[in-house]
Amino acid sequence: MTDGNAGRMRAFLFDLDGTLIDSKMDLVNSVNAMLRQTGRREQPIELVASYVGHGAPQLIASVLGPQASEEQRREALALFLAHYQEQKLNLTRPYPGVVEGLQALAGLPLAVLTNKPVNLSVEILEGLQLANLFRGIYGGDSFETKKPNPSGALAVLGELGIAPAESAMVGDSDVDIQTARNAGMLAVGVNYGFGQHNARTWPADIYVEKLTELVTLAPRVL
Repeated sequence: MTDGNAGRMRAFLFDLDGTLIDSKMDLVNSVNAMLRQTGRREQPIELVASYVGHGAPQLIASVLGPQASEEQRREALALFLAHYQEQKLNLTRPYPGVVEGLQALAGLPLAVLTNKPVNLSVEILEGLQLANLFRGIYGGDSFETKKPNPSGALAVLGELGIAPAESAMVGDSDVDIQTARNAGMLAVGVNYGFGQHNARTWPADIYVEKLTELVTLAPRVL
């Protein structure tokens, strides 16, 4: 942590996959179920996981590759979402320290900003009994643009009534760090998760091992 940011953050926006929840295997299993159903070969766990973070349409486009037609992508996306709807809570759990960290910040406005479809995001957080810890849950279809475009983050902060300079975006991937930079927020990276993050190209302002460490960034009296 850096002393300059201690006690200054009055709102926190959180990525979902790889930040709040370990959803890797449910996502990978749903992708591979779609691949089997469409007569394609399954793909390695880490390869599929590396595609997560830009939203479901981009995930499927990456899995199928550039040779796939738009119609094939649409069909595959629908099949993937159907499988994921059934499997989304099979193995998905909060990361260690997430519940404790969110509870410690409960006096501040907290929100989720993910590129995952909002309905799925809400259902997962409700299923894990985390939804009530947030003022709002926003997905990749909540706004006209997805992360790293800053418009979603800025709209959420506008609803919360907190300035970007007094807010932090917490995530595990380059997408989240870029979103924070584009919105003028503090960029907080987590040292876990499965999102693609090049710390040299897109270094976070701060890295944490667990969300419980975020309390040092918040005002002393929550």
